Amino acid sequence: MRSLIVHNAKSGFGSDAVFEFERALVSQGDECVLRVLPDGAGAREILSDAESFDLVVASGGDGTITSLLFELRGRDVPTCVFPSGTANLLFKNLGCASEPSAIAHACRQGRTIRTDLGEISWVDGDGRARTRGFGLMAGSGFDAQIMAAAVPNKKLMGEAAYFAAALANPRPEVARFSITVDGVTHERDGIACIVANNAMIQGEIEVVPNCSMTDGLLDVIVLETSDAVHLLRPVFASLVDRSGRVIGRPCIEQFTGASVQVRSSRPIPLQVDGEAMPGTIDAYDAHVIGGCNRLIVDGVSRYVPNGATPRRPPETSRPSGVAPRP
Repeated sequence: MRSLIVHNAKSGFGSDAVFEFERALVSQGDECVLRVLPDGAGAREILSDAESFDLVVASGGDGTITSLLFELRGRDVPTCVFPSGTANLLFKNLGCASEPSAIAHACRQGRTIRTDLGEISWVDGDGRARTRGFGLMAGSGFDAQIMAAAVPNKKLMGEAAYFAAALANPRPEVARFSITVDGVTHERDGIACIVANNAMIQGEIEVVPNCSMTDGLLDVIVLETSDAVHLLRPVFASLVDRSGRVIGRPCIEQFTGASVQVRSSRPIPLQVDGEAMPGTIDAYDAHVIGGCNRLIVDGVSRYVPNGATPRRPPETSRPSGVAPRP
């Protein structure tokens, strides 16, 4: 088996675990190429030859992994999501075993599922058109403020940095959102509007129920409150009902569709998969890219009953070892 590992060494607490994974993955006769993402390197350049490998491993935080998956969209390359970041929410949404040796075993088994990505487009403060892929969520308003405020403390506090940032702003500003989902427009007031491909956040809490990365749809989530304290209601509800299927989510409204346009009554911040974008925006468009990635899953993944396909990678006669990037 010929494998490519693309690794962000600055990603977070789990960064060094990828080397334990690499040792577990490589067997006699295999070839493994390790490429460490340098500063300023684009995913397109580093994945230009991805089709020449039996397996690509994307190692980093959620932002790094999504940028790699976005570049791999539609290229039919079996891809392993390796959790090397702080939150690792995309990996947690897959529901696979997290031990490096277990991930390596899943790679050798080669069971894959077809997964969706979201794509978001907006115009930045300099008038430039911007486009990004997202595997988790793109959010505008209070949730983007939280992501930006958490950045200085992520290395020290880990996931707790997000909760601390939320409590630091108890009275976030309300905006009027005009949300068009598959041609139907909804007017709502709230502190945030989020477009989600996955809805599980820290603490294994599902913000809304039944959000799936294999259904060809996006979920639009509106936080309809004017006081961060009111968010304690859905938080407490989530502690009792983590999936949200029993008692729902107070103060949260949900829409579902393949195409979304969001307009805000005032300029608000934007985040994409936990990364705060520069400046503010008052409009963005998003749509789903259905079934565009082939992700490795194991037998405990919640997606296995929905049609995961076992496919053992071909054996090779190449010499074993780890080759540096040419």
